[in-house]
Parts: sequence; structure tokens; C-alpha cells
Amino acid sequence: MPTRSILTGIGGYLPEKIVTNDELAARVDTSDQWIRERTGIRQRHLAGPHETAAFMGTKAAQAALADAGAGPDDVDVILVATSTPDQAFPATALRIQAALGVTKGFGFDLAAACAGFIYALSVADGMIRVGQARGVLVIGSEVYSRIMNWQDRTTCVLFGDGAGAVFLQAGEGEGNDARGVLSTHLHAQGTLGDILYVDGAVGRHDLPGTLVMNGKEVFRQAVTRLAGAVDEALAANGLVYNDIDWLVPHQANLRIIEAMGKRLSLPPERVVITVDRHANTSAASVPLALAEAYADGRIKRGDLVLMEALGGGLTWGSALVRM
Repeated sequence: MPTRSILTGIGGYLPEKIVTNDELAARVDTSDQWIRERTGIRQRHLAGPHETAAFMGTKAAQAALADAGAGPDDVDVILVATSTPDQAFPATALRIQAALGVTKGFGFDLAAACAGFIYALSVADGMIRVGQARGVLVIGSEVYSRIMNWQDRTTCVLFGDGAGAVFLQAGEGEGNDARGVLSTHLHAQGTLGDILYVDGAVGRHDLPGTLVMNGKEVFRQAVTRLAGAVDEALAANGLVYNDIDWLVPHQANLRIIEAMGKRLSLPPERVVITVDRHANTSAASVPLALAEAYADGRIKRGDLVLMEALGGGLTWGSALVRM
């Protein structure tokens, strides 16, 4: 029987500090009504000085390992999806490796903006399928509050901080009813890179390094690209919309999430929504939403979960997982 990547553990971490729309309105020219009507966001968590990408990623990873009943010796690889690493190097993954007490294997960071977790999940799945690893931590950890232009009301209200993680372990399975990652589907279009980007980096000291976004164009691209990735995932596995138990989408905008739910003919109660309380946590948003719905009992073992995300690059992708 073929090797399959089975999701055995899930965990998440949110910063202690919560900032409401009204609190933001005291700092920039905006209002709770303006933000909620356009995005669905009511509040977001913002990291404190000690809550770095590595710190939050470690907390989420510890929760995922505990859920799996696993320990440091079970981890062969650590993959961290982040656009906000603590340092240029060492990789955030290696800081987390040290904090967890993992003494074997390897790790690295992966940058694909908001689609980063889907990308990292795909890489982890490939490693397990070919026998390169038997236990892989896949983490999304972001501190977007540190790359925000806090004078730009069109972007600073959209994002929050946090981390989510899953632990994948090698197992056996075949067919759509067996537990594990059924398939992942990745895409990128570099010619659209200028509609969502950060205008700086470690090697560019002449730029401030803050997020810039053409919101209308990102919205238009998201609906089209994500719909295509969803259809692709279903077609690859011979499935139809009615086969999906849960949609766990990237938490960027409530209108995009609702549009995807309608396309799949899923009732609202089968679409996981956290954007109202977490805002957009980029690569952390899908695993954080998955962790919440799993922890509160909505998502159960055996459920078929569809995940999708789109981010700067432009990058996007989808994944089908039998829990």
C-alpha cells in the first residue's frame, strides 16, 4: 500500500494583545463600520516584543505535537511558512528546532506570502511520499504588525499576527476515503507581483519595508484564481462539491470567503471563518482556522477538508486532506 502523509496533530497560537476596530480608529482615519462592511474584521491579535515568529511558531508546534502524542524525536523536518522571519538567517525553522529540542533532521523557511502554508504542506507531503521523512512539522507564523504602514488605513486594518501548525506523519492509505493528504495544487504568476508586495528587504536599506496592496485587483484575482484551484483539486481526485465536509479558506476578506462557500454550494456553517477575530494572519491563517475548528469539535477525524489560499507573488494553491 502506498505511503501517505497523515495529519496527526494540529495546534495554534495567538498573541495576548487584542486590538479592536475602535482602538484602531483612534490611531488612523477609519471606523469600526468602515472596516466591518468591507472586510468582516472586528479585531486582531498583535504580537508583543517577546512574541516573535519563532516564539509563536514554537508554541503552535508544541500544541500540534501534543495533539499527535509525539515528541522531539518524532520530528525529522520543520518547515516554516513566513514572510516575517525574525532574522535573515538562521531560518526561523532552526530557531524553532532548537526551542523544541529536536536534535536530528533539518528545517528551512518558505516564503510564498499568504499561500505559504499550502506551499509548505505540499513540500512536506512530497518528502513523506518519497520516503525522505516520516514526521514533518508544517508551521505558518507571521508578525505582519511589524511590516505595516500604520498611517495607511487601507492596509493596516487588515492584518494580524499569529501561528498555526500541523504535524504530518507517514502512514499507509489509498483512495479518497483513507486518511491523509489527497493532493495539493500550487500556482504562481510573477507578472502580478506588483499588486501585493513589501517594498523592502534586508538587502534594500533604501526602502522602508512596508506592505503595499492594490486591494481591488487582489480581490478580483482572488475570486478567479481560488475558484480554479478548488476545481482543480476536486477534479484530480474524482470528487464533486457535495463530497467536501469543510472549507478552510485563507482568512483575508469575508466577502471572498462567502463567495467561495457559495461556489462550493456549502452552507455557511460548513465554512470555517476566523477573519472577524484574527484578521488576515497570512501564512498562519489557514492552520489557525483549522486548529480552531478542530479544537471546538466541528472538524472531526474522517472529515474531508478543502484548504485554499492566495498571496503576494502572486501565489495561490489548494489542498485536500482527509482528517
